[in-house]
Amino acid sequence: MAKTLLSEQAAPPREEAPAKKSARLDLFKFVPFRLNRLAAEVSSALATEYQARYGLDIPGWRVLATLGFRKEPCSAQYVAECTRTHKSTISRAVTALMKRQIIERVENENDRREFRLRLTRKGRALYEELFPRLLQREQEILAGLSAQERRDFAMLLGKLEASLGLVQTSEEADAKDAY
Repeated sequence: MAKTLLSEQAAPPREEAPAKKSARLDLFKFVPFRLNRLAAEVSSALATEYQARYGLDIPGWRVLATLGFRKEPCSAQYVAECTRTHKSTISRAVTALMKRQIIERVENENDRREFRLRLTRKGRALYEELFPRLLQREQEILAGLSAQERRDFAMLLGKLEASLGLVQTSEEADAKDAY
């Protein structure tokens, strides 16, 4: 039911016709394609801020961002699940960030076989310097939307995330031990 409501609200009405052998998928009207393309462009726009100035690539930023908003250390698996990034990609980013002394491994108090990740002082300083710049960049990206459109957009993204069973907040992830 939520999926029906979402398609009615989020996409322009489209004439539904039975599929024909000669019919083709118009990617520019296909929501998964549009979302993927939009995500890639937004990610690229943000990457310009942290790549040149801070030497971070996209996976490195994802690790830094995930650890930056958390109060407690977390596993690399948590970062991979939270960011929907392959665990081998996260593992390489973790290794690179550890070499730069931006993050460190700490023993999991509940399971000494497992290590968790947290920002070092240097990593925390980097995060604190970087995230306001990225929030500013986000505002620039959203500048074409009115305040109401921004609220509507956030609400619609939340509906899509919920319809796919995605955790939407760090508090929800911690409470459900989702990752």
